[in-house]
Amino acid sequence: MNKAAIVGVGHSKFGVRRDASLRELAFEAVRECLSDANLSLSEIDASVTGVCISELAREVNPSFPIADYIGMNPKPDFRVASACATGSAAIRTAWMGISSGLYDVVLVIGAEKMTESPTPVVTEVMGRGGDVQWEYAYGTTFPGYYAMMANRHMHEFGTTHEQLAMVAVKNHRNALDNPYAQFRKEINVEKVLGSPMVAYPLTLFDCCPLTDGAAAVILASEEKARKITDTPIWLVGLGLATDSHTLSNRETLVGIPASTIAFKQASKMAKVTHKDIDVVEVHDCFTIAEIMAYEDLGFCEKGEGGKLIEEGVTEIGGEIPVNTDGGLKAKGHPVGATGVSQTVEITKQLRGEAGKRQVEGAEVGLSHNVGSSGQSVFVHIYRR
Repeated sequence: MNKAAIVGVGHSKFGVRRDASLRELAFEAVRECLSDANLSLSEIDASVTGVCISELAREVNPSFPIADYIGMNPKPDFRVASACATGSAAIRTAWMGISSGLYDVVLVIGAEKMTESPTPVVTEVMGRGGDVQWEYAYGTTFPGYYAMMANRHMHEFGTTHEQLAMVAVKNHRNALDNPYAQFRKEINVEKVLGSPMVAYPLTLFDCCPLTDGAAAVILASEEKARKITDTPIWLVGLGLATDSHTLSNRETLVGIPASTIAFKQASKMAKVTHKDIDVVEVHDCFTIAEIMAYEDLGFCEKGEGGKLIEEGVTEIGGEIPVNTDGGLKAKGHPVGATGVSQTVEITKQLRGEAGKRQVEGAEVGLSHNVGSSGQSVFVHIYRR
């Protein structure tokens, strides 16, 4: 099995991007990615494009116009989708193409344009990420799903809304130094607690925003990678697990079991333990999701996630920095791009190129990307 490394990364500005179409956002990220790797499109063997929501893109297959616009034709392009974990599914697909020997250099694009449709429309479309027959039909939304998880976590472990708010405060602070982030402004706990209620106990500032944006990475085989760059970032561990599509069929509402399984797969493949991991990107679509991720990934015992954020363990400078780029909460969450964006951040951290948000001496990183409410979870481990 061939080794695969990340040799180039690129990112568009996340936010409300009225100035760019979906294909133009993808082009922004790809142009930066090719420049970073010092490659031309002629040196790319294939591309994998992650765009999640065809309804919002108003295209049956949104990857077609993206491939056309950036100039990939007639080379292979694959479109993948796995709800909010679409970007990580795209990276895993590219890794499989390289590890099998089918390709040597693969471009991965994650993109989504979410703000051109009214918020109620987007909320309704996203709600179909749950069980359409038994949940969506009765009015469930993703804030509603995670509100149920938050209420149960609070009931079982005494987790407080103040602890949830600390996640938002941390991630907004981290986003201040990320030029790509949607929200580059500091907030405090009072601001979170006093913001409008969305789904009890989650207020507006407990929730990630709707976002337009794109990110891109280039993966290469070992032989090619060593010729392209002096600082390849190796993708050394991959985990993927699934769970019931119907939330009411889950064994627990205080965590996402697929995260635990995916971490075990990835860490075993990478031959690392928690102590080896220097920087982490987790799927903080809602503040409770980050606290549950601490626990599900094994960085603390179940029920102690609130204590972890309260003690500053996950701050930059803490024992295990989490979401150094602002996470979904402040950087933004264009669903097809999120997993690729996480990989961009980990790559920059391991190269030592993260500027003011740099984790000193980072050598091993982890990304955690959740599809829907935990129906699929991807965990990737990277090594400098």
